[in-house]
Amino acid sequence: MAFDQIQHVFVLMLENRSFDHLLGFSKISGTDAATGLQTTVNGLSGTETNTFNGVVSAVSPHADFAMVVDPGHEFLDVLRQLAGPGATYTPGGNYPPIDGSGFVASYAEACAKAGQQRNVAEILNCYSPDQLTVLNALAQEFAVCDQWHASMPGPTWPNRMFVHAASSGGLDHSPTTAEIALWETASGFSFPNGDIFDRISAKGLRRRLYAGDTFPMIAALKAIHLDDIRKYENFAADLQGPFPYNYVFIEPSYCLLNDYKGSTSEHPLDDVRLGEGLIKATYEAIRNSPVWKSSMLIIAWDEHGGFFDHAIPPPAVAPGDTTSSDGHNKYGFTFEQCGPRVPAVIISPWIPRNTVDHRPYDHSSIPATLEKLFAMDPLTERDRVANTLLPLLSLDAARDDTPATLPSPASSAAAPMLAMATAPSAGYTQSTPSRPHDSVNDGSLPVIIQAAMRQDIELSPPGDRGKIIARVAALKTRSDAAAYLAEVSAKKNASTPHSAN
Repeated sequence: MAFDQIQHVFVLMLENRSFDHLLGFSKISGTDAATGLQTTVNGLSGTETNTFNGVVSAVSPHADFAMVVDPGHEFLDVLRQLAGPGATYTPGGNYPPIDGSGFVASYAEACAKAGQQRNVAEILNCYSPDQLTVLNALAQEFAVCDQWHASMPGPTWPNRMFVHAASSGGLDHSPTTAEIALWETASGFSFPNGDIFDRISAKGLRRRLYAGDTFPMIAALKAIHLDDIRKYENFAADLQGPFPYNYVFIEPSYCLLNDYKGSTSEHPLDDVRLGEGLIKATYEAIRNSPVWKSSMLIIAWDEHGGFFDHAIPPPAVAPGDTTSSDGHNKYGFTFEQCGPRVPAVIISPWIPRNTVDHRPYDHSSIPATLEKLFAMDPLTERDRVANTLLPLLSLDAARDDTPATLPSPASSAAAPMLAMATAPSAGYTQSTPSRPHDSVNDGSLPVIIQAAMRQDIELSPPGDRGKIIARVAALKTRSDAAAYLAEVSAKKNASTPHSAN
């Protein structure tokens, strides 16, 4: 096996899509990663259903490229999707039995909240392979994991934290601006056992973040600083020169204040083909660089985004670094239950073509893989028991038949999609955001604000720290958020640190 050949691990994490939604109708067949026998991905038969108001609806191929309504994916939304509309969770208790019966009912509630009259069965629509040409090409060329689950049944930020720390530090919900201001008063959100960036640095290894936005979510973490961050537009060129980075985390653009329009994150409110363009650009940059034969690229999605998936999520090992009464824990969740499946594709010239991996993973498998590869100790009990991805690197020699380019995203809009996926971030301006008078406590917006706040503090004199925290705590609306983000963006651009260029 080729463990010692891998010197660079790249992770690209996208947004809010379930396995069935993206790959359920892919019908991908290949070699079982564990047994070596022929197998097929655990996808859809076409007979899977949900019932709402007495109407039975079935899964269907050919989903729309963008959604009008953002499906619910907070803790309580996922609870009802997995366990039925009437499900409840007792703080500190067991997760209720899961049957996947509440996806349509949950989406109907989201449509009602948004004031939109929709065919609520559209939450069961899934993509056909010809709609996601890039993802399907990679899944067939390398390894696709069909038992990769979100680390907890809930939203983006706690799930992304598991990638970085094999824990969310007890956070089981999307935070508010009041919470992030309180965290910053204590010098930022941190994990009881640290995170993978701490471990990488302590080992004498190098890390780097490439960001599609001015304020990537990861910059909200205490371990991340301005000199860790570089604009994604530089990624391909950087790979052609000396590249000393052992761990590289790539964030898409979110365009959150514009309701994700123009985002490469694959958030449901914008065209999924923009994310396809980002995947293509990222793969081709690595594939056509000097580091290709010493690299592994992991592409995964942070959580299912409210989309249907037929597989029953398994129980999970609690990280063990917090309790259900921890201050970050709103619902008393024990973290002993995984969330729904998400797609994951693992790419390296050391992986046999057309590999299908049925072994169970969650996002903690990413730090577990890094720990095994670079001889580091586990962060929590979750990554201690997590399967690593290293057994996929099973070839005795690197392949010389991997494609230098991938198909373009579907449709005649492919060229503009690719241009948008690789274009420099537009940054933040004082223009009016969508829904300007809505609350600032809107999904992941407080996380973006925290990322900006941490950079604001880093760029400002030490005596300004308290004023900056108070400013953030006073933000009330999305319009307030837009003004603050524009201000910090201008300050950051004026400072022009070399590593952010």
